[in-house]
Amino acid sequence: VDSSVAAVLVHRAVGKNLTCIFVDHGLLRKGEGDEVERVFRHRFDINLIRVNARDRFLSRLAGVTDPERKRKIIGEEFIRVFEEEARKIGKVDYLCQGTIYPDVVESGTGNAAVIKSHHNVGGLPKDIGFTGLIEPLRYLFKDEVRKVGTQLGMPESLVWRQPFPGPGLAIRILGEVTGEKLGILQDADAVFREEIARAGLGRKISQYFAVLTNIRSVGVMGDDRTYDHTVALRAVTTSDFMTADWARLSPDLLSRISNRIVIEVPHVNRVVYDITSKP
Repeated sequence: VDSSVAAVLVHRAVGKNLTCIFVDHGLLRKGEGDEVERVFRHRFDINLIRVNARDRFLSRLAGVTDPERKRKIIGEEFIRVFEEEARKIGKVDYLCQGTIYPDVVESGTGNAAVIKSHHNVGGLPKDIGFTGLIEPLRYLFKDEVRKVGTQLGMPESLVWRQPFPGPGLAIRILGEVTGEKLGILQDADAVFREEIARAGLGRKISQYFAVLTNIRSVGVMGDDRTYDHTVALRAVTTSDFMTADWARLSPDLLSRISNRIVIEVPHVNRVVYDITSKP
């Protein structure tokens, strides 16, 4: 949402002088890369370059288990890809990002402690090769960003898209990130999002997503013993995305989601629901 609003806002200001570089690190939600490309190219006629960098990012993340280290690696690689693409299109002076205020606070600026590095704030390398950094949304909260998007005439499907971290699913996979784990999480998360939408809760819940834990457990599938992954579901309500309370989903809804994930997603035999508030 943030990057999309920033892109449309800057496009309104500078038109064809803007080139959007979509770094598809392969860590997006299921089908999201194609959706982003379709909306930007056909709805807004924005000059978009899509870079398929999945293998590159997975290679850099191989063997890495610490979430903060993952963020730093993704931030560094993210900017390197930008620099390489910028050199291909000629002289580029400015990098525009969809940084919003909670990103800045959580990354630890001024007297604030580091909660987690954001790839576009604390995760950026210090030697970025651009003259300047443009962050038009830097002092706005998520609800304000959505208001800007609405004022710009952006479609509701884009403005109300679920918040998603820049490092993507890499930080929703506990432990090492692999192609197999990524596929499992994408499928489980897609089921969760489909059922939330079907229940009419898409706008009532501020954020909802699946996490692939680093825990395996014994289960039974048919007549066979299984030893597979545990998926955790997280859903919260919040007004500022800095504090949040867990969403009280109905047992029937949770049951439907759990049954679908276990039946439809290979290598998952247990689903749990996170009832922790933030902070």
